[in-house]
Amino acid sequence: MALLCHHDHPLVLANLKTAGEKQFYALALISALMESIPNHWRVGVLYDIGCQMHRTLQKWDLMPEYLHQLKFTVSIFHAYGHQWACQLWYHPRKAAMWGLSDGEGCERFWSDLQKLIPGLCVAGVSWSW
Repeated sequence: MALLCHHDHPLVLANLKTAGEKQFYALALISALMESIPNHWRVGVLYDIGCQMHRTLQKWDLMPEYLHQLKFTVSIFHAYGHQWACQLWYHPRKAAMWGLSDGEGCERFWSDLQKLIPGLCVAGVSWSW
């Protein structure tokens, strides 16, 4: 999982140890970023489930020292799969500060890295049943 800046440059990376994108990975990345920037900076978070993450932080009182600095929205292509009320509140085109950002920079980043990953190869004993 990666945290990218507005121009899709990676700032923080996390190695996923369990299957799937768990919220605690995203929260760890955000926490790492927030610890390294001034307290008066505002940070926009474009995330596939930014609406759920925002509610999680409020409900469980997680990262209260950073919550006032964070503005959550949902990635542009995921927003249309959310409920209408969610789209009105968390859609980046309806919120200030986003311009034409689509929130899909992480997908582009991983796509660019595919060139560096060798093709699948089987290592070890070959089983013939």
